[in-house]
Amino acid sequence: MHKQRGEKLWYIPDGYIPELSSGNLTSHESICVVNTASEDALLKITIFFEDREPMEDIMVVVSARRTKHIRTSSLHIEGVPIPVGVPYAIEVLSDIPIIVQYSRLDSTQAENALMSVMAYPIKSER
Repeated sequence: MHKQRGEKLWYIPDGYIPELSSGNLTSHESICVVNTASEDALLKITIFFEDREPMEDIMVVVSARRTKHIRTSSLHIEGVPIPVGVPYAIEVLSDIPIIVQYSRLDSTQAENALMSVMAYPIKSER
C-alpha cells in the first residue's frame, strides 16, 4: 500500500480563462492533481463567481498513483462550460488526500505568459 500524501480540500482563488489567443497556442488553465495513494481519488469541484451562483458537483476521478491535468475549459454542468473572460475561484474536494497545483497559459499576446502556483490546502484532522 502506498502512503496517501496531501490534503482533501484545496482552493484556487484566481481562476480565469482568457477570451483570446494568439499564434499557435490556445490560452488555457489546468488544475494539476497528483494522487499518490493506492486507490482512485474522487474529486468534487465547485466553481465560484462574483456575480452568479456557483457551478457545483463537477465530478472527476484521478486514478491511483497517477497525475491528471484537468483543463478548466473541459469542466461543465449539464453541457454548460465555465464562461471565458469571467473571473472565478475553484474549490477541489477529494475523498482521499491529494496534491493540487494550478497553471495558466495566457497567449493573448505574442509574448506568452505561463503561471503555475500551488493551490491552498485546508488542513484536515486525520
